[in-house]
Amino acid sequence: MANDNPEELLATEAPETDQHIYDPVACPDKVEQNQRLAVEELINTEISYVHNLQLCISDIYKHLQNKQLPELNLEELFSNIDDVLQVSKHFLQGLEATVNQEHDQLFHISTLFQDFKEEMENVYKVYCANYDQALLLLEIYRKNPRLQKEIVDTLVSTVPHTSASDLSFFLVMPVQRITKYPLLLQKILENTPDNDGAYKALQAAASAMLDVSVNINEYKRQKEVANKYNKPGYLTLRDRLARLNPHSIAKKTTRLSRLFMHEAGIVSKTEDKEFDELEEKFQQLATAVTDLKENVATFLSNTEAFLSSKPHENQLEIGAETTQLYCQIAGKLHSAVFLDLRKRMEDLVYHPLCNLTEVLKGPQKLIKKRLDKLLDYEELEEKQNETGNVTYEEEAAMNTYLAINSLLVSELPVLNNVALQWLRHILASFVAIQRDLAKQVLQETEGAVAQLPHRHLPAADYWKMVKETLSQAEGQLSSLRKKIETVEPSPVVQPLNVAEERKVLLLMNKHGPDKLYQITANTSGSKDMDLTLQRGQIVALLHDKDTKGNPNRWLVDTGGTVIVTAVNLLSH
Repeated sequence: MANDNPEELLATEAPETDQHIYDPVACPDKVEQNQRLAVEELINTEISYVHNLQLCISDIYKHLQNKQLPELNLEELFSNIDDVLQVSKHFLQGLEATVNQEHDQLFHISTLFQDFKEEMENVYKVYCANYDQALLLLEIYRKNPRLQKEIVDTLVSTVPHTSASDLSFFLVMPVQRITKYPLLLQKILENTPDNDGAYKALQAAASAMLDVSVNINEYKRQKEVANKYNKPGYLTLRDRLARLNPHSIAKKTTRLSRLFMHEAGIVSKTEDKEFDELEEKFQQLATAVTDLKENVATFLSNTEAFLSSKPHENQLEIGAETTQLYCQIAGKLHSAVFLDLRKRMEDLVYHPLCNLTEVLKGPQKLIKKRLDKLLDYEELEEKQNETGNVTYEEEAAMNTYLAINSLLVSELPVLNNVALQWLRHILASFVAIQRDLAKQVLQETEGAVAQLPHRHLPAADYWKMVKETLSQAEGQLSSLRKKIETVEPSPVVQPLNVAEERKVLLLMNKHGPDKLYQITANTSGSKDMDLTLQRGQIVALLHDKDTKGNPNRWLVDTGGTVIVTAVNLLSH
């Protein structure tokens, strides 16, 4: 390899008398030297960056975690910095591997950035979107002298060589690094000749990282819009009334009017099949979680009732020997097996379902807000088409809908998959608990069951006996019901009041008797266009499907309001 130092070349190689005094010297071109320095800067700064991230996680985070300070929210403070570190470590390994690739180094660096583009965007967009919240937390902690002292003491004891007096010194590093990549690549590109084989690859890499920065900023903006409408608000009636003003009332009236026109088919609704499919899957999951949670709650309630009842402690109309065996078995099951069942059901099934329900509340709220913003967007889009322009505030309102819609379309697939996996794990736990229950009951009662009556009966004879016993009990209950019915007076039919009778006549004249249905159970509106209906209320059928073509929800007229209701609540 040629010596890069011209002075050393002159000292070691004296010119011969018959040669030209200026021998050719292999001096690197200035552009090539700047290129090499730019590549070294990229690699060296990446090494330093990864080292600092490792300090942040392995030393600072763990040290604060060991302090067990309940006021310190480490999850929100550090966000997904561990994911950022993992991607950065793999990226650094790739960069270091290019050092020995000589002439192909630039091409391999370009390819590396292209390969890591998606991974970098996925982890950095989450971190950058949560960064502002981390800064707000730090500001809160600075106002707490005890917490601030704990943080400073941690920095002094774990990273004294950095002279950092605040966590923001480390937390800002990922935000700075992802925005530095396009600049570093551009610096290499500026010192690469146009005719170099890696020039176009470097251009593509620089463009890719610039796209990553743009996408992260857009994602951050979308999250800011979503967070604005996704804050947990528990407003009192007074607070809600205080928020009402002519502008808000007019806006809500316009939205409601347009919603009715959608449902009645007067105006067309903006179609977004991708979102509709994602929302339908999400709502199905949300409904499944709610139903399962209610069923598990009922199961636990029934288990509680079962445990509070101890028939083995009462007088039993069976033989003394059998009574003793039964009391022994039932007592053991009550004191150990079923109490353990209830605890495991609460810890592994019910509480996870409650947590999943809470997780789904935010997206549900955002989906509802999307509908409001969609109605605004349609109104403003019509105005733009008619007049050719909209105001700055109106354009901002249109962009708000686009931001919420874009965020939901990108995030709902991930959320649906995570929620589905979560639900599968909960169901798997439920099945495992039931399986363990059966196994434990058999183990606990194996010896005693062998001494009970009917233990030697063949399976067919045993089940025949069970059916006969149940049939006999059913007959006794039926007889008791008939006796009660003969004693209890028949229910008195309540006549309709004047207002209800007038409403029924109006519906009959307007739609005909064939279209009239009666509500069979009280119901509270849970979806768009749903309202509260009372049992016995008369409604008229307008259409046997909702606007999405769902045959299980019908469009009905209540005699003043057009709403959607479930088919199973209607009786002809």
